[in-house]
Amino acid sequence: MYAEILSPAERKYALSMSGTTLQKDAMLSRALLRTTLSRYTDCKIDPRAFEFKKNKFGKPEIVWPPDDSIVERPLHFNISHTSSLIACGIAMHAHIGIDIEEKKRKTAKSILALARRYFTASEVDYLAEISDLDAQRKEFIKLWTLKEAYVKALGRGFSGAPFNRFSIMLETSQRIQVSKASNACNDSDHLSENWQFALAELNSSHYMAVCIEDDPRNQGSENGAVPVGLKVWKTIPFVEDTLVTGTEAVKLIA
Repeated sequence: MYAEILSPAERKYALSMSGTTLQKDAMLSRALLRTTLSRYTDCKIDPRAFEFKKNKFGKPEIVWPPDDSIVERPLHFNISHTSSLIACGIAMHAHIGIDIEEKKRKTAKSILALARRYFTASEVDYLAEISDLDAQRKEFIKLWTLKEAYVKALGRGFSGAPFNRFSIMLETSQRIQVSKASNACNDSDHLSENWQFALAELNSSHYMAVCIEDDPRNQGSENGAVPVGLKVWKTIPFVEDTLVTGTEAVKLIA
């Protein structure tokens, strides 16, 4: 069913995956993206009609026709996967990054060893102050998820925006902020701070971070505020589409 709305290249890629489970997940991911984008155009664009390209860092983008009058507000998207969940983030006007991670994700090395390798000094100090190892691991995963969402929103990925070049700060007021690290190079001007974040727990099993560009048209928005109009849907293409924001399935952390 899902293969019918994918492009030939998407079908070929999905079928190249090892094992039927990975093949089905790949098809579901692309079907979810295409059907969700179509819904945001009020179904004016058929899911099959979307075309995509990648920027120089590999982030997929929509190829809009020269006459984009069909869509009043251009859409931006991002996708994240775990072994049991697929997240698709859609934003109008603004760039978006989304990441999901399993709360019980295991690490081969100690949390502080990983933090010293990938994070900034201030983030390492923050984690080192947490004596409870389980709590420390959860805070590490939250930071990692937020950092992933940020670099994906930038459209650069880990290679284009290393995690140790910027710090994520979860303040006591529960506002999330990003700042350039003191060791950031001169070519780090892309590490801007005009972004909004949201951090949530999904089904008590995953952390989800959303990073969206601060749209100046949203009057009164502040760096660190919850993205305006954030809604979470539980979706299985052609089967289920349920708004779960405000339910026990979505617990907003910050």
